[in-house]
Amino acid sequence: MKDMTASSGRTNRVTPFGRLEASRSRGAFLGNRGDLHAPDGAIRRTHAVKFWICCTLEETNGQRVVFDTPGRYTPLFFWDEAVAMAAGHRPCGQCRKTAFRGFKQAVNRSKGLPDDHFVSVKDIDAEMHASRLDEQGHQRRYRATAAELPSGSFVTFDGDPDTPHLLWEGKAHPWTHSGYGTGAGYDRSREVVVLTSRMLVETIKAGYVPLVRFPTASP
Repeated sequence: MKDMTASSGRTNRVTPFGRLEASRSRGAFLGNRGDLHAPDGAIRRTHAVKFWICCTLEETNGQRVVFDTPGRYTPLFFWDEAVAMAAGHRPCGQCRKTAFRGFKQAVNRSKGLPDDHFVSVKDIDAEMHASRLDEQGHQRRYRATAAELPSGSFVTFDGDPDTPHLLWEGKAHPWTHSGYGTGAGYDRSREVVVLTSRMLVETIKAGYVPLVRFPTASP
């Protein structure tokens, strides 16, 4: 077993495109998509289950040691929760109970239902899976006017398709594994490519606010 809480060259850091890459930067949240190991122990699959969750790195004693063990789940890491949501993950219902409760309420509100309407986790995960991946298993993206999107959404701009930007309080912040660059204003009437799934954009609009990890990255 290998302790994965320290910096690593493993391809277990998740981008807003949903890709798994190697990075020495530490993440603030832990992710789970099931066991992604190949028989040789390398991480070769993008997902093994439909429940993609975003967990805390801490337990009640203030410390969680994460082990990368083939045959169990493969620990993934996100810079912050906005990245996790862009990649298609929801709050964990066990280690982040309060966040998950608020998430479910926002999912209900996005559909015009009462906050306390019962919806099963299985149904949420099935809807999220259909919303985040297309028929070829690629991230399902769409175009929208920037003004339609809430703070916490990830987008790319035409002319710079390889740089994901977080829209936050009227500014677009370029993302790297080391954090966010300096935010800049943007034309709200401009069309953008949206990385955060439609379902999660609507959930954010309905009141769920992903945790964003500032300060910005060093130049």
